[in-house]
Parts: sequence; structure tokens; C-alpha cells
Amino acid sequence: MSALRKLAGQTAIYGLSSIVARFLNFLLVPLYTSKFVFEPAEYGVVTALYSWTALLNVVLTFGLETTFFRFANKDHVKQNPDGGRVLYATATWGLFFPALLFMLLGGLFSANIAEGLQFGAHATSVLMLVGIIGIDAITTIPMARLRQQGRPWKFAAINLLSVAVNIGLSLFFLLYCMKRYNMGESNALIDAAYDPSLGVGYVFVINLVSTSVKLLVLLPSWPAFRGFEKDLLHAMLAFGAPLMIAGLAGMVNETADRVILKYLLPADIADAEIGIYGACYKLAVLITLFIQAFRMGAEPFFFSHAKEKDSRETFARIMNIFVAVCMSAFLVVMLFIDLFKWFIPNPAFHEGLRVVPILMLANVFLGIYYNQSVWYKLTDRPRVGSTISIIGAAITIVLLFVLIPVLGYMGAAWATFICYFSMAAISYAWGQKHYPIPYNVSRVLLYMAGAVVLWWGASAVLAVTSLGGLSEYGVRAALLLLYIGAVWIRERNALLP
Repeated sequence: MSALRKLAGQTAIYGLSSIVARFLNFLLVPLYTSKFVFEPAEYGVVTALYSWTALLNVVLTFGLETTFFRFANKDHVKQNPDGGRVLYATATWGLFFPALLFMLLGGLFSANIAEGLQFGAHATSVLMLVGIIGIDAITTIPMARLRQQGRPWKFAAINLLSVAVNIGLSLFFLLYCMKRYNMGESNALIDAAYDPSLGVGYVFVINLVSTSVKLLVLLPSWPAFRGFEKDLLHAMLAFGAPLMIAGLAGMVNETADRVILKYLLPADIADAEIGIYGACYKLAVLITLFIQAFRMGAEPFFFSHAKEKDSRETFARIMNIFVAVCMSAFLVVMLFIDLFKWFIPNPAFHEGLRVVPILMLANVFLGIYYNQSVWYKLTDRPRVGSTISIIGAAITIVLLFVLIPVLGYMGAAWATFICYFSMAAISYAWGQKHYPIPYNVSRVLLYMAGAVVLWWGASAVLAVTSLGGLSEYGVRAALLLLYIGAVWIRERNALLP
């Protein structure tokens, strides 16, 4: 089982950087939602605009990240001494020029775009956002190459440098300058460095600077244009197009709730409701963070181990461990939700905490789906992923329009849960016909149901008992350790040599 331990190690390293980098807003939620920084309506602007970012990033990367991994393991690339260099140059320049065009056009028409999105007062934020999206697309392949080469520490260092810049600037402009200014304080430094008219735009300016730092660090490893091959790019685009469609549909599933809430809720409360929903959504991010880190390590792992004799049994064991870890994270958050809620310091946001268990379970099913996606990627059937994601997107859109007018942002949470559950079920049924993997479905469901029952039962019992303070937290901690211990007993043989 050394392969599993290697995957776990790389997942931990990628998690150290990619989790923090990709989901940096989680770490900054206490700052964004504290008093004298952003009220729910202001945070709603940040949430809604970043939802568009995720959608556009998928379009600009065009599925070439996964395509790069797939082509790097093809025989005609591995056997050619210059195959890796040509592949890297072709993929990198293939994304560079569309991203550059996007930034030029987006910059010219940023005011019109802001008006079209009903954020006319935030044209500067939209302009910064265009730069963030474009630079992020440009750095996709150089960062993917580090993963393909098995260099997680350099990958982590670059991401963490970008994160450090982001956090440092956020602390200065938002915590020091903005918060003091909004409290009625000022000094020479604040007067010189801080422009109160920019408001939430500082979030996007800071992100643009930190993203640009990543680009600057990657420039020494930038490929020469002479390695670019048009025919290879056409082949990569043909492979990547269905993945892009699948990714776009997936982002519709992931972000459409925050986009559509803006237009289905009354205008006078829409931004505030989006802010509350978006802030509480971040409490479900512990599972999302692990899923992201897992995908960073697992995608190259699956491709490189697919031809081994017992690969399918290994993939099945990975699913068991993956779900167990996700549900442990679920218990950590839900058993101690009264503590985690203070990641959002402003009580004005706390009414949205009821969405947290729904969204956490939804993301577990999303992670299960990502695990299962190995079957259509290894059999070169990327259109299957597109089809399933499109079905999921259709379910999401229909349910959002049906449920949001009735339930508000709770309808958005339930739409997300139903969508991801449906996608996991469809992928499992389809995959078992074409690339059967012996998943232990009963064990996976037992891990999920056991965690939910443990949380629900503990909440119900503790609500009617006289326990409090350290005694109550001790009981919760004991229940968490009981669950983790039971899982360890079942799965330890898969991780130990």
C-alpha cells in the first residue's frame, strides 16, 4: 500500500498550499465579516463577483490542465526526447493568447460589464477581476507542470508566497486602514495609503497583486515559443473541449446559486442575503479544501497507476478513506459549530448557519463524484463527464428557480445537495458498466450515515441535558474520537505497509 501512502503525502503537501491559495477567502472570512469592515450587503458584492470568476476561469483554461496530464503520459510524448518540452510550450502558449485577449477586451469594457451585472457602482472591482482571471489562466500550465514533475514542495512554495502577499496586504488595508477609518480614527499613514472610495474594491486589488506575484515567480521557467506546435494544440483542444464543458457545467453547479440569488431575491435584500449565504458557505469549506488538495494529488496518481494489476482495488480503497476523512471533517465542524460560527465575527451573518450541514454533505457527494471520474478519464471518454455535469447543471438551474423564491438561500443549499447527489449516483451507475471499480458502497454509506446520526443524536441529547462548558465539549470530542477510531480500525490496513 506504499502507493496510497505516497498519495496521502502528496495530498498533504498540495493541501498545504493549494487549499490555502485557492480558498484564501476562508482564512479571510473573519476579517471580511468583522464589524467596521464589511456589512452583509458589501460582502455580498465580493461573493457574487467571485462567483463569476470561477465560471470564466474554466472557460479560459479550456480543460487543458487535465489534458496536459493525459498527454504527458501518452507513449508518443514520453518516448520523444523533446516531447515534454513541446507539450509544455504548446499548452502554455495555447492559454496565454486567449487570456491576453480576454484581459484587453475586459479592461476596455469593464464599466459596461459592471452595469450588465447590476454592479455599476463597482466598475473598478470588475476591472481588477478581469486581470485576476486572466493571470490565473496564464499560470495554470506552469503550475500544473510542477505537479506533473512530482515537485509538490516548489508548487507549495509558490502558492504560499502568493498567499503571504495576499494576507499581508489584507491585514494592512482592511484590518489596519479600513477598520480604523470606519471607526473614526486616522493618521498620516492611513491618509497616504488608504482611499475609502475604493471600498470592497480593495479585496480585488489585493488579489490582483498576489496573483501577479505568482506570475513573476514562474517567469524563469516560461517555455520558449519555438516549442509551440499547432497540430498538437488542436489535438489537445479536441480532448479538452468536453472537459471544459464538464468543468463549466460543474462551476454552474458550484457557483450559480450565488449568481442567481442576485436576480431572484428582492433587490433591497439581495446583496445582504448573498453575503450571509456566502459567508456561511465558507464554513463548509473544510471538506471543499480537502477535496481540492486530494484532486491535485490524485489526478496524476490515477493516470500513472492505472496500468497496475490491482489498480481498481486501490481506487476503491481510496474512496473509503476519502469519504471517512470528509465525514470526520463534517463532524469537526458540526459538533463544534457554536465555536466555528465565530469565524464570522459579526452576528448579523449567523442566521445563515442552518445551510452549513446541507452544504457540507453536498460537497461530500461532489468529492465522491470526482473520485469516480477516474473511469471516464482513463477510458478516454471525457464526453461522459460533460454529459453528467450538464445534467447536474440542468438540475441546479431548475431547482434554483423553483426553490429560491420559496425558501430563499435555503433553497440554494438544497439545490446544491440534490445536484451533487444526483451526479454521484449517475456516475456510479454508468461507470460500473464500462470500467467497473469494486467500490464498497455499503461502507461508504455507513461512514456517511454514521457521522450524520452521531451529530444529530449528540445535538438532540445535549440540548436536553444540563451539561455545559468543558464537560459538553468533552463529550463532543469523545464522540469525534470514537468515529475516527472506528474508521481507523477499518481502514488501517490500506495505509500501513
